[in-house]
Amino acid sequence: MKRLILVADLASDDLSKQEIRTAVCGFAKDPSKVEVSFIASYPSTIHTAYLVSQIVETEEQYGRPLETVIFQNTDTRMQSTTGVDEARGAQFIIVRLASGMYLCGPNAGYDFSLVKEKVTNVFVYNGLDKGSQFRSRDLYSRVVAYLMDSLQDDLDLDEIGIDQIPDLQGFYIGHIDNFGNIKTTITVEELKGKHEYGDEVSITINDVTKKAKYVSNLFGGIPGELVMYPGSSGQKDNRYLEISAWRHFTEKEVTTGVHAFNTPHPGAKIEIM
Repeated sequence: MKRLILVADLASDDLSKQEIRTAVCGFAKDPSKVEVSFIASYPSTIHTAYLVSQIVETEEQYGRPLETVIFQNTDTRMQSTTGVDEARGAQFIIVRLASGMYLCGPNAGYDFSLVKEKVTNVFVYNGLDKGSQFRSRDLYSRVVAYLMDSLQDDLDLDEIGIDQIPDLQGFYIGHIDNFGNIKTTITVEELKGKHEYGDEVSITINDVTKKAKYVSNLFGGIPGELVMYPGSSGQKDNRYLEISAWRHFTEKEVTTGVHAFNTPHPGAKIEIM
């Protein structure tokens, strides 16, 4: 049986996690072999997309993608501005990557956008877009269990075009780690020819504009200096950039990247001059 990684904005709630685990076990062939890990996302499809893409990257480099299913569930109903019937949300899709790994979840916002270039097939499972406010437990868990048991051929699926996954345009905060380092969706390639190490770069986030030195790593400046640098996430040959400040964490006031921009949330837009 394949193991499951769940990335969702509800994954910080212990009750929700247990209910989903119970439902998946209930549909699995052998519940004693069910292995589930949870990754909590901010209620932002950009944040979920970043988490999913980094988990995929790590699984494909170091893990066992053919033995892993990723299930994401962040659907903030951004497409709706009025009330919806039966808690209707985005369509449930199943995505197959070139590595053979399966991902699934609502095709809401940008949830799958940062793995789009790895996608070979997209399938839709109709009828799971409405009927429950807790779709992960009541509707999705059966399909997820089928994927974990490698029974995807038994599912009633329709193939749709990869273009149904939207492209993410512009630059955003992808994630903020426990040190307050801002992980962006900006890649090293996107700065090539525009900035070199040692340059000062003007960055606007959360209506706050700061200058950061472009350096080769977090420790490439001096303690307390705001810097931008190739981080630890993204493709090995084209890392995502991070924004932060090297700290010893012995200072009276410890401020890192997130504090410099008045504590923005994942998914916030980034502008670079």
